[in-house]
Amino acid sequence: MNIKLHTLVIISFSTIFVQNIYSQNFSRANDWKKYRKEVIVQVGVSQFLGDLGGLNKIGTHYSPVDLEFSLTKPAISLAYRYKIAKNFNWHSSFNYLLAAGDDKLTQEPFRNNRNLNFKSNIFELATRAELSWFSGKVGHRYGIKKTLSRRHKSRSKEFIAFIGIGVFYFNPKGLNSAGQYVELRPLHTEGQGLPGGPKQYSNFAISIPMGVAYRVILNKFWSVGIELNYRKTFTDYIDDVSTVYYDKSALGAAYGPQSVQMADPNLGNIPGATSPDASGLGAQRGDKQKDAYLGLQITIGRFFPPKRGKTRLRSKF
Repeated sequence: MNIKLHTLVIISFSTIFVQNIYSQNFSRANDWKKYRKEVIVQVGVSQFLGDLGGLNKIGTHYSPVDLEFSLTKPAISLAYRYKIAKNFNWHSSFNYLLAAGDDKLTQEPFRNNRNLNFKSNIFELATRAELSWFSGKVGHRYGIKKTLSRRHKSRSKEFIAFIGIGVFYFNPKGLNSAGQYVELRPLHTEGQGLPGGPKQYSNFAISIPMGVAYRVILNKFWSVGIELNYRKTFTDYIDDVSTVYYDKSALGAAYGPQSVQMADPNLGNIPGATSPDASGLGAQRGDKQKDAYLGLQITIGRFFPPKRGKTRLRSKF
């Protein structure tokens, strides 16, 4: 009788033990809801892909290989992420980036001779949809020697791919011969608003942010990660360069000598490179491919877990 009772106790305990080992070593189905609301600070660097500068050869414009790393600039963001489902997030952010380009930094003959430069602050509001792969945190793991409810301290991880839409403000400035930065848009450097010239561009444009992010959830309050965000835009004037050189005498008459200086500060190494051809067609100043910019940032997130009793987190086994 005692043997039977002893055997029954062992079997019962073993069954409960194995069952709990199984259940507690897997993330609870709704654990992700604890990380539903997150405020994020992002700090990193930015780069610009446009007409100016680039590698020492033709044909690399707007490609990542054309990045000029000496012009790496700061990028700062403040964001909010809401986890709609375990594998789907909505993310909105305010972003500041500094973009720059300079023909002096390339040895490609025509761009170097063109000798244009710019910098611009970019202020962006963006929202995006995120598809995520979430590895949930393991709950409790039983320890025989000390306690039956010891917590296993593995961390959750999330890989994210995203695409969205944004609106941004930019205001290109160029360095003049006196070593001062001047606003380029009011100078109408490509004859904007004059006969045969393009229409004036806006300081506001649309962007399409796309990229990937990775984060590690340290505990119920904090996360750290890294994000790469590439923005395709619908403007070619972040650097104030897009079409052809406009007639300099007409520019000077309409907008003054500084407009002429900033429109064509060429070095004179290639005679006639910025002058009209025999038919009177203006020489190429830029191309019509739209500009792009990107940021690589470290992210620090602060979660706001649901209040106790507001969200049902228990799994059903």
